[in-house]
Amino acid sequence: MSGIEIERKFLVRGGDFKRQAESSSYIKQGYILSGGGRTVRVRIRNGQGFLTIKGPSKSGTFSRYEFEKEITIDEAENLMQMCEPGMVEKRRYIVPFRGHVFEVDEFYGDNEGLVFAEVELDSEDEVFEKPGFIGPEVTGDRHFYNSNLRRMPYNVWRDTMPKEYRHPPQE
Repeated sequence: MSGIEIERKFLVRGGDFKRQAESSSYIKQGYILSGGGRTVRVRIRNGQGFLTIKGPSKSGTFSRYEFEKEITIDEAENLMQMCEPGMVEKRRYIVPFRGHVFEVDEFYGDNEGLVFAEVELDSEDEVFEKPGFIGPEVTGDRHFYNSNLRRMPYNVWRDTMPKEYRHPPQE
């Protein structure tokens, strides 16, 4: 898959998203390269491997070029050995809502307690309805870039997050 990705990101309050999810999957990902708004990511999701290259966001927009290719699990595991220090681990919940799909990521490890949602759009100005669990928008806030969470994990800056968006540890 390749093309322009238009994505917006939001904080999540409460745990209602879990009841509304149609599925979930465990994801482990690492970064071979990240900087200057560009990333080369390796991901393992449900026993499948993926290599993703993302370009910088276009100035003042939510859009960026993304190329993603499925790779074998062996290739993914080998590429993980080449990644920069710090893996990101999370559970992704798929929540369909009124014509859109919200991907809600609940993080583990040093990012435990962080939960945010992303929605992909067809255009920058597309109107969409948000489920009740969606909080403030954090699109463009570098704290919430997965590539930055491996370098500056949530447990370092958790106390700056409003209390209603801090999630308890997983059980």
